[in-house]
Amino acid sequence: MKYVIGLDYGSDSARAVVVDAESGKELASSVKYYPRWTEGKYCVPTANQYRQHPQDYIDVLEYTVKDALSKCPAGTAENVVGMAFDTTGSTPVFTDKEGTPLSMLPEFAENPNAMFVLWKDHTAIQEAQEINDLCAKWDIDYSSYEGGIYSSEWFWAKALHVLRSDEKVRSAAYSIVEHCDWLPGLLVGKTKPEDICRSRCASGHKAMWLEKWGGLPSEEFLTALDPLLAGYRDRLYTNTCPSNQKTGTLTAEWAQRLGLTTNVAVAVGAFDCHMGAVGAEVKPGALVRVIGTSTCDIMVSSYEEMGDKLIPGICGQVDGSVIPGLVGLEAGQSAFGDVYAWFKRVVAWPIEQSDLIDAETKKKIIDGIIPALEKEAAKVPVSESTILATDWMNGRRTPDANQAVKGTITGLNLGSSAPLIFRALVEATAYGSKAIVDRFIENGVEIKEIIGIGGIALKSSFVMQTLADVLNMPIKVAKAEQACAFGASMFAAVAAGVYAKVEDAQSAMGMGFAKEYYPNAENHKMYQALYEKYCKLGAFTEKEF
Repeated sequence: MKYVIGLDYGSDSARAVVVDAESGKELASSVKYYPRWTEGKYCVPTANQYRQHPQDYIDVLEYTVKDALSKCPAGTAENVVGMAFDTTGSTPVFTDKEGTPLSMLPEFAENPNAMFVLWKDHTAIQEAQEINDLCAKWDIDYSSYEGGIYSSEWFWAKALHVLRSDEKVRSAAYSIVEHCDWLPGLLVGKTKPEDICRSRCASGHKAMWLEKWGGLPSEEFLTALDPLLAGYRDRLYTNTCPSNQKTGTLTAEWAQRLGLTTNVAVAVGAFDCHMGAVGAEVKPGALVRVIGTSTCDIMVSSYEEMGDKLIPGICGQVDGSVIPGLVGLEAGQSAFGDVYAWFKRVVAWPIEQSDLIDAETKKKIIDGIIPALEKEAAKVPVSESTILATDWMNGRRTPDANQAVKGTITGLNLGSSAPLIFRALVEATAYGSKAIVDRFIENGVEIKEIIGIGGIALKSSFVMQTLADVLNMPIKVAKAEQACAFGASMFAAVAAGVYAKVEDAQSAMGMGFAKEYYPNAENHKMYQALYEKYCKLGAFTEKEF
């Protein structure tokens, strides 16, 4: 028997799954929240600052792998042949010459600027705008394969913001590494910047890497953006690797720490949504929506279908970023489940502040808020859903990135209840989804089916039915509970040589689908009119506020 381990690093936690490489059967899984992140360390939400300590990543790696293996039959660990990582992104960190994240050094251990800058960190809005302004007048538009609009969620904007903000980090920094590149490199002993196998997925979608213009943006472009970036291009990379390739095998140290052997192949890393799409059996014509705190929408397309198309306002189109031999397309929403979580916090505030309720009771009440809101909101007919909202509580990722826009709610009166407001927020996230689908279709990308993965897709029938009604398209829900980690396990199987290509791993290991939601034609008709109002509200909000 041959087994593989897929590791998925999300915004709040990481999970590991142990999978039979031949049948795709999951043997065991384990989930662990990042300890420091859970305490709220290094984050300032009011300033859009979200940082994570690399030690959190190491702690949960050791825990989840050993915990998952402990639940497997005896002898499983000895027969693990491959591992693969997916992470959020862009989530970069500055390193020294050895490739050590600066926050792993004693003098920077508590410095947020020396830590990984999480994807949802929007402190670099100004830097992103400067990149867009320079791209517009440069002889090469380096943003053209990234939707034509560079985002504060992405690599260069984050890096420049940190360099400008912290003189000590600026003096100590040598290079930069993405989270999805650092973890595989750490485990195989390739941590020096020149040795790390850089992910095609991360570099193409977030760092403006493209083979036809020689890799990353030119030194002249970067130094014109800011002289602080001088030299970084040479200390980064020219070539990139797709995630079906092996970056190396576990070092003796890491084999011992994880309870595995040094024969375990480690795949090149990628972003969570891209590997999740593979786990959901993405193929040309399918749009896979990874629905969680945010959404990430992934498609793959043939070279023939894409031709010379450049789709405006998305998060990039990159050769081989999802499946080698196909063009990977990415879009998404900066907040989806986070919108619901925000409203829960608003509703729960008096409960959290109360001295009249014990901690255990508080937790039970607060945990029950969203299920209770969903239950009541689902009873409201579309015709009586008169509150309108936009979904930009964390800015807008696509279409047309703008992290400075704000969320809005309108149509309130003295009869507006919490369930009615919640329903409007759910509808807003569905309208934001429709804007993405429409952008693909308007630019000649055929969408034959939609597949949902992630916690919300599996748990909330109300949200998924609303989404189907707004889009007027059936939505399949992938059966894999940890679809991103499951997709990572497929890449692990290919990197280990169990399968020759990703499509073979999908065919052999795929779990299929748990359920399918079908649109209600009458609801869609009403939603279409409401969607037009959503677009008008969004245009007004963006212009005036």
